[in-house]
Amino acid sequence: MAQTLQIERANQLKEKPDVSTVKFGTVFTDYMFTNRYTPEHGWSQPSIVPYQNLEISPSCQAIHYGQSVFEGLKAYKNGDEVLLFRPDENFKRMNQSLSRLSMPEINEENALNALYELLKVERDWVPGGPGQSLYVRPFVFADEPFLGVRPSETYQFSIILSPVASYYGGQADPTSIYVEDDFVRSVRGGVGSAKVSGNYAASLLAQKKANELGYEQVLWLDGVDQKYVEEVGSMNIFFVRDGELVTPKLNGSILPGITRKSIIELAKYKGYTVREEKIHIDDLANDLHSGRITEVFGAGTAVVISPVGKLNIHGVDHIVNDNQVGPISQELYENLTDIQYGRAEDPFGWVVRL
Repeated sequence: MAQTLQIERANQLKEKPDVSTVKFGTVFTDYMFTNRYTPEHGWSQPSIVPYQNLEISPSCQAIHYGQSVFEGLKAYKNGDEVLLFRPDENFKRMNQSLSRLSMPEINEENALNALYELLKVERDWVPGGPGQSLYVRPFVFADEPFLGVRPSETYQFSIILSPVASYYGGQADPTSIYVEDDFVRSVRGGVGSAKVSGNYAASLLAQKKANELGYEQVLWLDGVDQKYVEEVGSMNIFFVRDGELVTPKLNGSILPGITRKSIIELAKYKGYTVREEKIHIDDLANDLHSGRITEVFGAGTAVVISPVGKLNIHGVDHIVNDNQVGPISQELYENLTDIQYGRAEDPFGWVVRL
């Protein structure tokens, strides 16, 4: 059932920034969406309100016991239109995450309509410069003031918006990756396949270690054998091996990325063979050394496609494609972003136009 959405107008609007100078995730728009869950009324207070701080108790359950999930997607400007890329997939995955943390699921149709209305109010915040977009962050957290290990009885659901420049600020220079041998991100049966806040907290120490060693990203191995490739900190990973696209098979501890899914579907549509496999780290090292693997790239909402120029595996650096962007990576990046920005035909029906 569609909900009545209340809109509270701001007394004063913010001055819009030069988005080309904005650091990712630091500037937010005038309005936000908010909704609250109670056992008596469910999700029953949907509103668009001026962007503001949230009021929570020091005993808020999300702080102490970690019931918190989020999503990330983007809105794009094409002339007078605002475009969204597969937003239904984000709210579908959000419900999967909520279910995993024993949190109440949202109504996906109502959430989509709330996002559309919020973007209509904030459409002037969607930047139109090259590579620019409006980052959309839906999130749900437990807010019951109670110290006890059980699911919260009350929750808040919000959507905030942030204008962002191209993630790279220009040319997508290949990144460097350190394969983590000691720490693990998640294990099968855990919450690795859900987009929960704690997964990212668990990755920070390894990320710091990689940065100190001179690498920009961490590639995680599985949490049981620590032999099989899983994902990068904020991206899924792809390899071009013998001209085919290969990516780790989803196994319950890998996040099912929406960009990952889109690249697989797009590549198959363009005639590439795509394989989802269990990839042993030693086989990866051998294939990099022999030249069977000619390109490596990460895939995620923030970067879309991030080419990889160097991987450190067991202390040995492997240079990929002379540390240059590969042709298949470039082709898929251009094809996907052209669809997202409305510059090319969308044969899949992925784009929502507002």
